Amino acid sequence: MSDNTQVTQRDESAVSTAENGNAAREQERRVAVTPPVDIVEDSKAVTLWADLPGVSKDRLDIRVHDGSLTIEGESAVPAASNVRLSHAEVRAPFFARRFTISDDFDTSKIEANLKDGVLKLVIPRRERAQPRRIEVNAG
Repeated sequence: MSDNTQVTQRDESAVSTAENGNAAREQERRVAVTPPVDIVEDSKAVTLWADLPGVSKDRLDIRVHDGSLTIEGESAVPAASNVRLSHAEVRAPFFARRFTISDDFDTSKIEANLKDGVLKLVIPRRERAQPRRIEVNAG
């Protein structure tokens, strides 16, 4: 494992964009951290756990549109007002991850729970997509 820290010049275009009040363009330029996920699938649903440290419920956005599930969140990194920050590896990271959802799943019934920085999503299968056993008649 390599632990190389690279110090780079500040992107002045991003600073001037933010100073001009164009927050939408600044958001587009922001680098997103891809949260690690664990996904478990069974015959009834898919359960997804995403690590989102420091993200609160009010700074979390989960959307489903056109077969795509998007998770976005911003963590709050508290700092005391009397402390001068001399180095920060990550400042208020922005998390983003997108998944393609099959038509086999009922996106209108997704359950979401955020606890201790871990988001749990349960995406149930549509009833017609659940496996069923076919009885065979002899005779």
